[in-house]
Amino acid sequence: MAAESSKQFWKRSAKLPGSIQPVYGAQHPPLDPRLSKNFIKERSKGNSLPLKNKKASSFHEFARNTSDAWDIGDDEDEDFSSFQTLNSKVAKATAAQVLENHSKLRMKPERAQSALSEMPTNCKVIKSSSEAQLARSPEDACMRNALHKQQSLPLRPIIPLVARISDQNASGAPPMTVREKTRLEKFRQLLSSHNTDLDELRKCSWPGVPREVRPVTWRLLSGYLPANKERRKLTLQRKREEYFGFIEQYYDSRNEEHHQDTYRQIHIDIPRTNPLIPLFQQPLVQEIFERILFIWAIRHPASGYVQGINDLVTPFFVVFLSEHVEEDVENFDVTTLSQDVLRSIEADSFWCMSKLLDGIQDNYTFAQPGIQKKVKALEELVSRIDEQVHNHFRKYEVEYLQFAFRWMNNLLMRELPLRCTIRLWDTYQSEPEGFSHFHLYVCAAFLIKWRKEILDEEDFQGLLMLLQNLPTIHWGNEEIGLLLAEAYRLKYMFADAPNHYRR
Repeated sequence: MAAESSKQFWKRSAKLPGSIQPVYGAQHPPLDPRLSKNFIKERSKGNSLPLKNKKASSFHEFARNTSDAWDIGDDEDEDFSSFQTLNSKVAKATAAQVLENHSKLRMKPERAQSALSEMPTNCKVIKSSSEAQLARSPEDACMRNALHKQQSLPLRPIIPLVARISDQNASGAPPMTVREKTRLEKFRQLLSSHNTDLDELRKCSWPGVPREVRPVTWRLLSGYLPANKERRKLTLQRKREEYFGFIEQYYDSRNEEHHQDTYRQIHIDIPRTNPLIPLFQQPLVQEIFERILFIWAIRHPASGYVQGINDLVTPFFVVFLSEHVEEDVENFDVTTLSQDVLRSIEADSFWCMSKLLDGIQDNYTFAQPGIQKKVKALEELVSRIDEQVHNHFRKYEVEYLQFAFRWMNNLLMRELPLRCTIRLWDTYQSEPEGFSHFHLYVCAAFLIKWRKEILDEEDFQGLLMLLQNLPTIHWGNEEIGLLLAEAYRLKYMFADAPNHYRR
């Protein structure tokens, strides 16, 4: 019986590493075409009814009527693969048509006329798809060959926009401006000084840290590295050796009975971490994450491992990996790095994540009191800064805990692309109590950002679907900068006067 349960315990999916298939967060819901069609139909029916006939649904009714994202069957996988194939065909056809139209628009009238005059007279213009199927004569080959040359472009893997880790805006990375060069030079001067002025470094980092100096800046701001430049190398060496000492001492205990549940939960959660980014689906990266999370869990028995902590490793891992990688890291093969480099990335990610969690550990202790308090504070704050939105939630029986729990538990990582999270954490590490106190005002600003969309929804299910799938896929540095500016305004107004948002 024990052998059978052990076999079931370590049963892996044939399709993905880990014990079960990955689950997408709010930003990446399961792409089931049947669910999408049903949801669209229900929404269209609901919108056609008079407003007076709409009734607020209860949370339990919503939970019963919503398919569980954790249960993805084989049939749905087949639908998903066919859905992906259909989408790729449509995308290729659309791209080819756009390229053709674009080339025609850019062609000068004289060249267009000469191209038409040079075209053989026996070439026919195909007007419909049915005629195209019938046209198989040599005369039509010239037209097909011309289109084929125009459309035969080299294919390259397409990374979804939400999975791009580049910290530039979605429109692309512009050349570095004079101001950005000046800022980068200021950072380098601060970091190269004998004793780095941490207050000045925080001030410079608040509006964002340049990619070139972000790794060392994060190590300093998190308290992992000392301000004294001469002590940094020895500190890194000592802390990295200490971490791998923990690995040798504790990691083998993952198979012991009293640690087995912890390791099993970590083992299940890791494949779900950023499932759209190939970097995090590499077995070597997942092994690194397993060690980091397991060692942290057994060294913090008051909380242990809690779902959501796995997300908090990824920004540190990406930032420290970027120190050794020039190109985009989404598809980077970490096996090409040396063992020493991988060990340094792993140890640095562990210690910086530990420093972060030291400030918000009450979010993950029993009953998660830190999150409960923050969600209540968010409710009180929103009731003061936008009473209409607050009353709208009350009217349709939407509880803040139903959507804001994840905002606090995962620090908005499921709501924002990873590139935005990295930019957000530049500011969090520059703010005193940024991950705990300032995060409350960021969540409030984030909620009010969608004020119009929230007020347009007039039923419980529509509000929950919106708040769990907010459209931030195209967000970049500019949107995060505006969000942080609004959060700072709210903090300036309310942080030192808490009675302003208490009724």
